[in-house]
Amino acid sequence: MSRQVFNQETQVWDVIAEDLPVVPRTTEELASNARAYRGGLLSQTDWASGTDVTMTDDIRAYRQALRNVPQQADFPETIAWPQEPSA
Repeated sequence: MSRQVFNQETQVWDVIAEDLPVVPRTTEELASNARAYRGGLLSQTDWASGTDVTMTDDIRAYRQALRNVPQQADFPETIAWPQEPSA
């Protein structure tokens, strides 16, 4: 894991690598993080939902699989993320 620290002398952000202890997260935090990640993946395909674009069946299925992630049996502890179809 790493973090960024602003160096006052050089006026540059430095990246510091460090091993931080893994902090157990609550189920609510895991679910929130997973939904945020899923939202980012969905937003990467928003271009395909425009009125001037015909959405392919592969993209449609991928977007639906992303929407279905919270219904997976072990969500949010274990998530099987769908694969984005190739362009």
